[in-house]
Amino acid sequence: MSAHLKILSAGPAVSLQDMGREGYLAHGLTRGGAADRLALHEGAALLGQSADCAALEMVGMGGTFEATVDTVIALTGARMGATLDGAPLTWHASHALPAGAKLVIGGAQAGTYGYLHVAGGFQTPVVMHARASHLNAQIGALCHSGDALPITATASARSGYFLTPDPRLQGGTIRVITSFQSDQFSQETRDRFAATSFQRDARGNRQGVRLHTDEDGFYATDGLSIVSEVITTGDIQIAGDGAPYVLMCESQTTGGYPRIGTVIPCDLPKVAQAPVGAPVQFEFISHAEAIEIEKRARNEAKALAAKAQPLVRDPSDIADLLSYQLISGAVSATADPFA
Repeated sequence: MSAHLKILSAGPAVSLQDMGREGYLAHGLTRGGAADRLALHEGAALLGQSADCAALEMVGMGGTFEATVDTVIALTGARMGATLDGAPLTWHASHALPAGAKLVIGGAQAGTYGYLHVAGGFQTPVVMHARASHLNAQIGALCHSGDALPITATASARSGYFLTPDPRLQGGTIRVITSFQSDQFSQETRDRFAATSFQRDARGNRQGVRLHTDEDGFYATDGLSIVSEVITTGDIQIAGDGAPYVLMCESQTTGGYPRIGTVIPCDLPKVAQAPVGAPVQFEFISHAEAIEIEKRARNEAKALAAKAQPLVRDPSDIADLLSYQLISGAVSATADPFA
């Protein structure tokens, strides 16, 4: 019997994503892939597999799913309500998914992008070295009710494991480095940009995220004379109205708006996950600091598997067992409890 994950119903923006396609920028194709790449590392750590495995990316809400074989799933990224045959599931954890059981994933309770991983990853065709749907380039497509995605027929992955979630679902401080046109903004403008508290605008998707403030806009000197040039994911373009846009994984490959800075890669998940209205503030750091921060973040992502803990802990594995209050109070076997 073939192994598939059937999509019985799907939210408005469910797509298959992996780490994306590197090396095609010169051909007009940005990386694409998961908006929150850290979530792929987390799913891989929970299931004990490679972070290169593709997962379902769910924007805002999930859907209803059913596997044709026994398998194991993991849920990461934006926290969403989830049930298995009506029983609630812990988010940021791995769970057994028996064949025929109904997995229901509801709306986001925190964050924007949720991820559904399966043991062994999805086995859809590889296109240009990736399985990711690049929607702007019309590679792949959104998932819909009635789709059946091939999976690996295995239930050997570990289930019942949990990872403490990284705190990235509510906006916060985003670290940036100077970019190609940073020096075309006055020092006063850059200082004001770093001191401004923005809010995630409703206008945002996998291509870019607009940030809103009630303060005056930010303008570069001779900004209209900039020649269109290569774009880097994380670039912060300042549009004609003075508002900043953070360019995300499916951005255009070239652009002519001035860039006041570039978000460092390990902070991009925080931008992606910020819900509408979440506070965002930028902090300029040096290129040397950014390199060290990025090195640490990549090492931490690789070490996530060692941090996964059983959802139900074995008392023999609890080193500080005696510090827990296992029995509260005492009763008599002979005394009248109603006296």
